[in-house]
Amino acid sequence: MGLVVQKYGGSSVADAEGIKRVAKRIVDAKKNGHQVVVVVSAMGDTTDELIDLAGQVSPIPAGREFDMLLTAGERISMALLAMAIKNLGHEAQSFTGSQAGVITDSVHNKARIIDVTPGRIRTALDEGNIAIVAGFQGVSQDKKDITTLGRGGSDTTAVALAAALDAEVCEIYTDVDGVFTADPRVVKKAKKIDWISFEDMLELAASGSKVLLHRCVEYARRYNIPIHVRSSFSGLRGTWVSNEPQGAQKVEQAIISGVAHDTSEAKITVVGVPDKPGEAAAIFRAVADAEINIDMIVQNVSAAATGLTDISFTLPKAEGRKAIDALEKAKDAIGFDSLRYDDQIGKISLVGAGMKTNPGVTADFFRALSDAGVNIELISTSEIRISVVTRSDDVNEAVRAVHTAFGLDSDSDEAVVYGGTGR
Repeated sequence: MGLVVQKYGGSSVADAEGIKRVAKRIVDAKKNGHQVVVVVSAMGDTTDELIDLAGQVSPIPAGREFDMLLTAGERISMALLAMAIKNLGHEAQSFTGSQAGVITDSVHNKARIIDVTPGRIRTALDEGNIAIVAGFQGVSQDKKDITTLGRGGSDTTAVALAAALDAEVCEIYTDVDGVFTADPRVVKKAKKIDWISFEDMLELAASGSKVLLHRCVEYARRYNIPIHVRSSFSGLRGTWVSNEPQGAQKVEQAIISGVAHDTSEAKITVVGVPDKPGEAAAIFRAVADAEINIDMIVQNVSAAATGLTDISFTLPKAEGRKAIDALEKAKDAIGFDSLRYDDQIGKISLVGAGMKTNPGVTADFFRALSDAGVNIELISTSEIRISVVTRSDDVNEAVRAVHTAFGLDSDSDEAVVYGGTGR
């Protein structure tokens, strides 16, 4: 039996009973002969509540102090979980991200992991203990300040530790039984996927699937760490995410892996851009200098009479104000007319490795949207994904229509969401 890294989300440790249930599962893994490292999120909606509290105190909290505040949630969880494990007769030690050796850059609120030096974790394991690590956090390499990794950062912490410790598997425990063909909160007949490749999971995660963060899957692929997504509320087998299928699973995937959606993005349209070389570069350099990631980009055909064009792109809503400010500052240098901002949009994506060798998938996708009365504003494609932007009010209906059109609806029991508020 080898080393296993387990990660438990906020809904799994939302209260004392949840923490005791998780502690029993961890102890069972230890009794089965595994060395166990556990990464834990803050309890329930603790992080959101801390964010709300910070907003009441300061409209723009200082990054360093904001990180110090947010990491408190995971420290509470790790200590309580260690206590619960000890109450079951097993030794456990809790560690903050910095104590666990999670080294990051200095970007507060969305730091990236540079290195993991898990010396203290190794020592705890060698002494026969269970190691409990606070997820979502680390320490900056240069200033030694506490940092946070952004939304879903605990998943990334878990995979990074699994890679550094050469673990057999990283088990991600959540409030659903695995990765589904769509969000079971939206599509009640969504099917659980037994195995999915890193590539398809990356596309689903990047397209809005919330069960795994894109950065987490990217890290796992880079270091070839198999991920097993499971529910902490049931004993069912979950979804394996890896390079190769696990066990007796089929080697050849289904044509379509799933339908993802995302309502956390906004659209900015730069109106009246001179249609000449360098203009698009200047627009996206201004956005990049503001450290903003963009998603979909569409440029309209230039109007012959004016020689002007419009460029639209999507980005996280949270970065909208910053992007507008950055572009306004560069307006004179770029020479565009105006900016339009729209945060009432949603993205629907169809993902599947078999799409590129199966003609008709694109036509069926757009037919399903048309039959559902959904109007399309932007389109983006890759070899294994088709994404469209539409009105946010149409997203749920569009997801259900596409899911049914591609035969993804389950004939058996409806998907179960065991906990969490979805906040």
